[in-house]
Amino acid sequence: MKILLDECVPVRLGNYLNDFEVSSVSKEGWSSLKDGNLIKTAIDAGFDIMLTVDKNLQYQQNLDEYNITIVVFDILFNRLQDFTPLMPIFLEQLSKMEKKRAYIIK
Repeated sequence: MKILLDECVPVRLGNYLNDFEVSSVSKEGWSSLKDGNLIKTAIDAGFDIMLTVDKNLQYQQNLDEYNITIVVFDILFNRLQDFTPLMPIFLEQLSKMEKKRAYIIK
């Protein structure tokens, strides 16, 4: 399973996802892409999941058009220590997540 970390997600979060192939928007060279184009490019590159903190993404994009799962972390700050308590919740729910949908982890 390939997971893409959005620009707003610390790259070091990948250390909590050792069982997956993880990359970031910056590592892929996609920093200039906006939401819709970013999602399409991620799908074309074989990503299954995109992790973000962009709570509006699910409302700005018609997710039915995208064969990818969007996971939104509902946090106040995008520091690694804000993500880490939510990682067990994400990993527990991961097997039930479907593509073309957004999930909020709080």
